[in-house]
Order: sequence, then structure tokens, then C-alpha cells
Amino acid sequence: MDVRGRPSKPVAATDSPDPKSKHSPSSLKYYVDEDPSLKVPLSLYFVNASVIFLFFTVLYFLLSRWREKIRSSSPLHVLSAPDLAALLAFAASTVYLLGFFGIEFFQSLLLRPPLDLWTDDCREERVVSVVTEGGAQKATCGQGLDCETPKLDFDPVKPAAPKVKSVETEKWDEPIDMTEDDEEVIASVVAGTTPSYLLESKLGDCRKAAAVRREALQRTTGKSLAGLPLEGFDYESILGQCCEMPVGYVQIPVGIAGPLALDGREYSVPMATTEGCLVASTNRGCKAIAISGGASSVILRDGMTRAPVVRFGLAKRAAELKFYLESPANFESLSSIFNSSSRFARLQSIKCAIAGKNLYLRFSCSTGDAMGMNMVSKGVQNVMDFLQKDFPDMDVMGISGNFCSDKKPAAVNWIEGRGKSVVCEAVIKGDVVRKVLKTSVEALVELNMLKNLTGSAMAGALGGFNAHASNIVTAIYIATGQDPAQNVESSHCITMMEAVNDGKDLHVSVTMPSIEVGTVGGGTQLASQSACLNLLGVKGANREAPGSNSRLLATVVAGSVLAGGALSDVSSGSRPARQEPHEVQQVQQGCLQAKADWPHSCNRAAPKSRFTKPVLLMRFSL
Repeated sequence: MDVRGRPSKPVAATDSPDPKSKHSPSSLKYYVDEDPSLKVPLSLYFVNASVIFLFFTVLYFLLSRWREKIRSSSPLHVLSAPDLAALLAFAASTVYLLGFFGIEFFQSLLLRPPLDLWTDDCREERVVSVVTEGGAQKATCGQGLDCETPKLDFDPVKPAAPKVKSVETEKWDEPIDMTEDDEEVIASVVAGTTPSYLLESKLGDCRKAAAVRREALQRTTGKSLAGLPLEGFDYESILGQCCEMPVGYVQIPVGIAGPLALDGREYSVPMATTEGCLVASTNRGCKAIAISGGASSVILRDGMTRAPVVRFGLAKRAAELKFYLESPANFESLSSIFNSSSRFARLQSIKCAIAGKNLYLRFSCSTGDAMGMNMVSKGVQNVMDFLQKDFPDMDVMGISGNFCSDKKPAAVNWIEGRGKSVVCEAVIKGDVVRKVLKTSVEALVELNMLKNLTGSAMAGALGGFNAHASNIVTAIYIATGQDPAQNVESSHCITMMEAVNDGKDLHVSVTMPSIEVGTVGGGTQLASQSACLNLLGVKGANREAPGSNSRLLATVVAGSVLAGGALSDVSSGSRPARQEPHEVQQVQQGCLQAKADWPHSCNRAAPKSRFTKPVLLMRFSL
């Protein structure tokens, strides 16, 4: 640890060990000797005080003289003997103060930190004394260029703790110790002789490779990664699948919303987010749905898409391939070729679009419990190889021509769907709207029309006819190991609200045509994400009914959007419910009764909170 900036303080000091005193074998006393070079002589204190006094006195004198010259319109460059003496004294005191107090600060601004910034400083003398029952031992550092601080059986800053039986941990959860060989590897990475991406194969240990890469990065950039966790993560699980060249992992808190009553079952929904109130608002919507009898959902489509782009010499040839692919007579042969790429891939349709002599082929297929991007790409490649025989003049320009469309807002996904197309609905009782959502059915229906429908249309939204579906979708995606970038099309949603049962109750629904989720592959295999999937009961693949787990996850996403993005958020922005006269009377009577029990319950001021909205304070007004 670098302690050059301040002297070390003794923790416990003893002149000499007392052989007569009794100590337990594990009891230790220790202290850190102060560096004599860091002690300031008394005479230097007086010099510093004198210079500081001179600095401020001369500064006041110069400012006073400057003000007098400005008032008398005298030239500022004409200086008298006292002015010159004051300027010289000001310059001398400034140089002295900078030299004594600020030289290290200016060096840190002008000079780049050394490469050994993160190692122990062995260039200055540090003495650590350990006083035990038998005597004292001193270990010094600074005798050579390559010296190392001796390892102690305890931390010299903390008292020795009693030994306890170690708890068995995973191999990847143990601390990482650097050896001399690792230091050589770090030096070679810093020098550029060893590429950082080859550390896993060179060391044969993913955890050690991450630690070495991290240390090399700190030495190269001169920036600390102290706040980024390194230990406690299984780096073997992400090798070649989830992330390259790791140096740590980011911690995101996971909250639970629910239970979400959906299709006769209850789900505790995990949401990974750093946005305050998101889980709380979703939880409030889940409460309203549960009290009203639950929500129901329907899967309309289930098919992942991939759209390669091919080019011909003439537009006529492109049209011939279009007619060939869309002919029902050829679908069976194309389907068998496509399906041979996987046990779960099943071709559903091929739709084509022409742009001059370029042809875009949009393949759609079911992919089991996987999200299916890689699966459908393999099937498309098989079909392209087959078509090359009958259309030798076809040039495959790209396996994806953005007609899919992946990770981009597109009308084709909004209309045709991609992944799972889900509709989720619920009927919320009128009293639940008033008591839980703190508003009225009429106000909710009006605000939904003005905000989610008309307002989004005025903004030219594409699939954004909702309050904030992307918030809920992204939080669930991160928690369950989905691709967060696919939040773009997965958040396509239209929220509909309508008063039913003679205007007493509220019918609310969300239609989401392109929810792209999977329960196998990608980030779903990681321990934390797998645990969240297990909480929902959709971990891994369903062997009895392939694809049912991913479809169930899609319905949970839609149900959570219904709770958090449709009910709770819209209700928080609507006007409060109008209270009937008899309800106001009941509230007043209840307040009078409470006042009898607690005299200040009605008169005291409401506590201020950043979550309190002014519109909600009017809910008892006529």
C-alpha cells in the first residue's frame, strides 16, 4: 500500500516485551514505526507560518493598491518602490508555498503514473514490528530493487481473529494468488509481446487469465479497477460463449415483483435493475391483478426469423427465385433441408421482398426452448447451399439482410411478429382501481387514449404505444440471461384500456408481437440467471413439450408489462379518483375516531417524500 502521503500511526506500542506477562498463543501486539523523515521540525513550523502570513498580507496590500489606482485613474503599470517590494515578496512566498505543499500534486498532474503503481512501494523504508510473547521481530523493505514485503500470519492493520473452520466453496470462488510466473506474463502483456486474448489458452486457467488481464490493464492505463469485482465468478462458464477478455463482472441488484397471478398460476418475477421504484410499481400492478382475479394470456405466434439477401444479374431472375420459394409445391423439400440442421428447428414460412435485382428472404421457424438465432442461421445456410445448385448465378451477399429484423425497430416485426407474439389481458375491478391504483376507471381510459395512443402517434412511434414496456422487459431480460439488445423489438407493445360492466370495471390488455426469449443457451446457463429462471419454473429445456418453457417465459414478460407498464405507471400519472359524499363522510368519521385515540393523527403535517405526488394529495376532495 502506498503510504507516502501521510505518516503511519502506531496501533499498539510497547517498549519491550514483558516475559512475565501471560498471553494466549494467538494474542499478538503490533505497531508500525513512524518514518523519521516524515516528522517536521518545530523551526519549520514557524517558517511556514511566517511565509503564509507574508503571502496574505502582501496579497491584501496589492489588492488595495490596485483598487486605489483604479479609483484615481492612475496607470496600473507605474509601480512605486513599495509596490515592487510587495510583488517580489508575493512571488517568493508563492514559490515557497508551492514547493513545500504542492509539488507532489503538480507532479501527479504532469507526469503519468508509473507502471508499478499497483504494487507495494519498496523504495522507502517501512518497518513493521511484531511483538509476541517471545520477543519482537522486524522486517524491512527497501534494501534492494526487487525486495518484497514479508508475509505475516495476520493483517498488521487488524487484530488477529480466531481461526474458524473454513466453509467449502466452489473452486472459482477462492482467492487468486499471483506467482512470479504470473508477473512475467503481466509484464509481457504490458509490453505487447503477449496478446491479451490468448491468456486463457496460454495459462490454461480462466480465472487466472482474468486476474492477469486485469492487472495488466491497470498498469497500462494507470487506472484502478478496485470497484469492479473479480473473485466469486465462474469464468469457465463464459469462455467462448458469453464474453471475451473478461476482467471482472458488474453487480446489478435483483428485486422480486409479485406474485403475478397469470393463467391460474402465481409467479415471483425477478427484475435486475438500478432504477428506483421500477420493482415497486410493478409489484403494485401485480397486486391489483391478483385482487381482481388474475390475468390471462394467449400465444399467437412462435417463430424466430432470419432474412439473407441475395443478388442476381437481372431483376427477372430475382423474381423467379421469389416465385420458387413461395410456391407451396416446393415448401416440403425446402423444409426438409432446413430442418436437417437441428432437432428442434422447424421451418414455418418463407416470405420474400424484392428491391431491384436484390432479393430478401425472410425465413421463419420454431426453435424449441432456445431463442434460436444461431439455429435459424444454420438452417438458412443449408437452404442457401441447396438453392445454389438451381440458381448458380445467385450471389449470397449476407446471411442477414436486416429484413429479419434483429435489434432494430422495424415495421415488419410489428406487423408479422418475431419470436413469441403474446396478448395478455385482465379485468380490474373498480374498487381495486380506486383503492390500489388511487385513480378511477374513467381517468385511466382517458389518459391511455391521450398518452399511449394519441401521444405516441403524434411522436411517430413504431411499436411504442405504451408507457414504458422496455423498462420491465429489460429488467427481466437481464435477470434471466436474455439478450438485452433485443429489448428493442421485444418492447414493441400497444396498451388498450376500456371501461366494462357499465363503466364500473376496467379491461386492460397489452399486445406484444415480438418477444424474443429462450431458456437454454447464451446467458441462461450462468449461475445467477439460471437461478432466476428456476424461480419462474422455466429453467432449461422442457423435454416433454419442447418450446413450452420459453413460451411460458414470454407470457410472464407480457404479464409483467401489463402490471408495471400498463396499470401502475399509467395510474400514477392519472388524476385521482373522485370520492362520493358518503365515502368522504366515512373518511372524516375515521379520522375523528383516530383523533380520539391519537390527538395529533389528523392535525400533523404529512411527511415529505420524493415518492409523494401532489395529485395524490387531492384524492379526498369533492
